[in-house]
Parts: sequence; structure tokens; C-alpha cells
Amino acid sequence: MSVTTYKKRFALSGALIACMLFVLAGSAFAAPEITLNFAGQNPADHPATILMNEIAQEVAEKSNGRIEIKIFPANQLGDYTLVYEELIRGTIDMSCTSVPSQFDPRLELLYINGYVKGYEDVRRIFAPDAWLFGKMDELNSRLGVKLLGFFVEGMIGTGTTKPAKDPLDPKVAKDVLVRVPNMDVYKLGAEAMGYRTVTIPYADVYQALQTGVCEGVNGYSTAAAYTMLRDVLKYWYMTNYSLECINYMMSGKVWEKLSPEDRTIVQEAVNHAAAKSIEQAKAEDEKYMQLMRDKGIQVFTYEESELLPLSEACAGTWAQLEKNMTKELMDEFRKEMAPGK
Repeated sequence: MSVTTYKKRFALSGALIACMLFVLAGSAFAAPEITLNFAGQNPADHPATILMNEIAQEVAEKSNGRIEIKIFPANQLGDYTLVYEELIRGTIDMSCTSVPSQFDPRLELLYINGYVKGYEDVRRIFAPDAWLFGKMDELNSRLGVKLLGFFVEGMIGTGTTKPAKDPLDPKVAKDVLVRVPNMDVYKLGAEAMGYRTVTIPYADVYQALQTGVCEGVNGYSTAAAYTMLRDVLKYWYMTNYSLECINYMMSGKVWEKLSPEDRTIVQEAVNHAAAKSIEQAKAEDEKYMQLMRDKGIQVFTYEESELLPLSEACAGTWAQLEKNMTKELMDEFRKEMAPGK
């Protein structure tokens, strides 16, 4: 056989192999029947976005490619308030975002202080069959949004630039002015624990700590406190009085269009991601507390039993939330979430 003939046959064989691979690839990745746009608020490398991609992959595998989920991180489809409006309208299919409370103040239920003290509480309280999921699903459903699950980012503590007096005794004034988010749940909780409070825009917190406008912060997860404020904080009290949590949601209009089988596929993928987020959150807390120590920040951790007085103090403010949250809801919340449950 001449070299020219050999080359021609080799080229033909290569073309046939390439064609076969293309056909096989086409059968494995056929055009999807359903495409869902999945909006996120965190950067591409954030654990929440990574889990969004894992959800998309699991759904694609279990549906044999019939359902494609496209990920849009970092507020590419708008901030969480806009995304929620689009979920209601059905113009965005899914999201992993915060829940805005302007549509219903009761949606701040997640952010109430004092009902968790550790990750055993989180696993129980945030389970798909638990009261909190059912109630948040009910409140979202009234607005046309289906709750699929929770992404838990981590526990919340208090960071300060000066020592807090008797941090575990809520009856002792801490002699620290802390910045709190502009929500009654955080203001009331911080004051019940013995802190004076001030509301400062999120973007200005670093400078406020640096210049002494405030002397501490409430409402930050361990990771957020380290990544954003590590150069100004001197003390970190891991009091676990609240936790950072956002929601996996789907437009109710889109959910209704899915077959029961496809709903199961999507829901199971989210359940796996939600459970994984809790385990990751615990590890992230430990990681960032160690980074704080390495940075020279004094870190204080406590047993859950030591945190009970703070939980009880926060729970003592729950009645004051009835104005916006309704007495009916807060009665249910007290029954299900009171410290010691």
C-alpha cells in the first residue's frame, strides 16, 4: 500500500470515528425539552453557586437531559427583590436568593433571633418535613412562589473592636454599640442580649468600625465577618443566636407546568444540596474561626447549654414582632421554636 493510499484511508477512518462520536454525543446530550433559568445572588465560586451547579447536573442526569438548568450567579438576572417579583410573574424559573419581606413581612420568619444554638438544631429545624419549611412554603405559595429548600451559609455571632462585658449574660450591659441590619428581629435580639444598636448601611460598616462610629456588628456569618471585616475586628463571640440562610425557590407557575415525575427529580436534587449546605456551613464556620485566630482576632466559642440564656432573652422579644408578623404566626412560632424544644 502506498503512503498516499494509507493516508487517505486513515483520514477516512478518522472522519468516520469523528462522525460516530458526534452522533453518540448528540444522543447523550439531545436538545432539552425543558430549560429552566436559575438565578443566584452570590459569586460563581461561592458555595451556594457551586451547589446550584450540582443541582443542575443531578437534574440533567436523572432526566436524561430532558431538563436543562442554566445558572446565572452574581445577580446577573437582578437583585433578590427583582428576582422574587419575576418568580411571581413566572419570567424567572428558579432562584437561590434571599426572600424580600416587602411582599409579606411574615417572610422575615427565617431571621428571627434565638431559635437555634447549634447545627443539631439546624438539621432538625430546617429539615424538609419540619414546621419551618412548611410555614415558609405556605407564605411563599400565597404569593405564587414554591419553596424548594434552604441554603444554610453559617451561624451568626457578634464581632467587636473592644471586649464585650459578660457576653453570655443578657442582663449585663455589654458597653458595646453594634451595627445591626435594618430589621426589628435583629435590633430587638441584639438589645435583648445587652448591646446598644445602630443601623448603618452595609457598604459603610467597615469604615464605621474603623472610625469608631460603631464598636461591633451583629448579623454577620463567620465567613462574612472574616472576609469583610478581619482588619478591624478584635473579638469574635460565636453565640449562634441566628444563622445566614437563603432559599431555593421556583416560580409557582413553572412548578405547576412540571409533571409529577419532573417535580420529584428537581425536589430531590434540591434536598441533596440543602442537606449538603448544612454540613458545609459547619465546616466553613470552623475554617473561618481558625483564620480569625491566625489573624489575631480573639475567638470565643461556647457549649450549647451556655447559650440558653441568650436564646431565652431573644425569645423574650418575640411578642414585639406580632405587629408585623401577626400574633397568630408568632403563637405558632413560640409553640414550635421556644428555647428548650
